[in-house]
Amino acid sequence: MPVIAFEELVSLATDYLVRAGSGREMAYSTARALVSAEASGLPSHGLSRLSQYADHLRHGRVDGQARPIVRDERPAALLVDAADGFAFPACELAIKTSILRAREFGVAWAGVFNSHHSGVLSGHLHDAGTAGMIGLAFSNSPAAMPAWNGRTPLFGTNPIAAIFPRRGQLPLVIDLSLSEVARGRLLVAAREGRSIPLGWAVDADGQPTTDPQKGIEGMMLPTGGVKGAMLALVVELLCCALTGARFGFEADSFFSATGNRPRIGQAFLIIDPGALGGDELYHQRLETLITAMLADEGVRLPGAGRLQLLHQAIEQGLTVTDAILAELAD
Repeated sequence: MPVIAFEELVSLATDYLVRAGSGREMAYSTARALVSAEASGLPSHGLSRLSQYADHLRHGRVDGQARPIVRDERPAALLVDAADGFAFPACELAIKTSILRAREFGVAWAGVFNSHHSGVLSGHLHDAGTAGMIGLAFSNSPAAMPAWNGRTPLFGTNPIAAIFPRRGQLPLVIDLSLSEVARGRLLVAAREGRSIPLGWAVDADGQPTTDPQKGIEGMMLPTGGVKGAMLALVVELLCCALTGARFGFEADSFFSATGNRPRIGQAFLIIDPGALGGDELYHQRLETLITAMLADEGVRLPGAGRLQLLHQAIEQGLTVTDAILAELAD
């Protein structure tokens, strides 16, 4: 399998999305996020999504010429309209604006609506971490899980992410789906002809399954049982009730080329540590906890492995399958 330079792969993916109907600026933002996910060891949110995104462009589920705009704002809060485009440009606008607001007011909350698949949610927070800010992120998604004791998919897998910057070290990056696994892992397994473990999903009849395609057609299971289901409800309300975005059950599946424009939501909270106990106290307390964590053999800091893989890929390139290269050239 060939090794392709990071920026060359971003360029190939950008051209691919442009041919499918995206404006170049939106295509570049989206392609860079997908290549970064691939480089970080997350293929379920990486280049495997390109054909899905292209199908959404071709079938009108995404407006390839959309430009995100700030619709409403107060000093420490803003609402960004993704305008039926891909999520990445809108989330970039939300984060960059929130960093500036948090510097001035200590905190900033940004909601995004009329949006699309958010990719690796923690990827949106890296600029906040680089700026020395703590970041929290939330996104809903098309219905894949029921309310607790329910039989009908209502909530998305609804990821939550956080970043905590460190001085002279990689930040702590936490990123988790509220389903037992991200739904994209079923997509990858189905493409590769692999089975999935029991406990990840149920089929359309509510029966446990090891068939990823049946899991995609059925429902995901919440992580932690009722606790995961309740957290998914919290994310739906934060991302949709505050912004007017669609709830998960109102958005058609991302895994279908046809359907409605999903118009889901994302939400971000950016915090300046200097506005509370101060930067020195924050870093002191953070490192005290990290030292205690690492005192136990086998403990790994969240996000470190993925960030190391990403930095390595930026310097040395990515190994890409012939099938992906053929798709990019088609």
